Amino acid sequence: MKKVPLEVEGLILSGSISNELDYERALMADRSLRLLAKEDAHFKTLRSKLRALIALYEKAVWSDVDQIDEKKLLESDQAERQAELERQFIQNRKQLIRQKLQTFDLTQENLASLLGHQSKTHMSELINGIKPFTLKDLIIIHQLFQIDMAVLIPVFLSKDDQLKVRKAIKNLDKPQLKLTTDDFNFVLKV
Repeated sequence: MKKVPLEVEGLILSGSISNELDYERALMADRSLRLLAKEDAHFKTLRSKLRALIALYEKAVWSDVDQIDEKKLLESDQAERQAELERQFIQNRKQLIRQKLQTFDLTQENLASLLGHQSKTHMSELINGIKPFTLKDLIIIHQLFQIDMAVLIPVFLSKDDQLKVRKAIKNLDKPQLKLTTDDFNFVLKV
């Protein structure tokens, strides 16, 4: 199952980091949680659990220098680029939502109420990419603030997903079908 970018709680619930992309996502989430942990003990706990998973992954995958080859380094570089694009997407979405909140003189708490969420912490987790917005949340935000859905919903695929779709196209013998994006070539709209 693919995780929504930076969905920290899902990663923690799984109990392990199983690939380079999730590892890079965890590293970026750790940086985000560092700031949030200063404001809320909940985030401090999340960060502690996440850091434990990061340490386990590093020990299992990166501690034996003899096992690190060019293929592993390339995989790591690609995962890092993908995770950075996801982080940029979330950051851009967060900034745009906050701008709209300012425009309408609303707080994150007000937005939580509009979306039917009770907790201020939960809203912070959504805004910061710790938990994923539901499609319903994003539709409401789109309709309230007239934000393009392509800015609210990631419209890019990971390298793995692109490869799977290309393989399926080949297996179906449908060469007229093509993905509109190649690797990490897409523009973030803000």
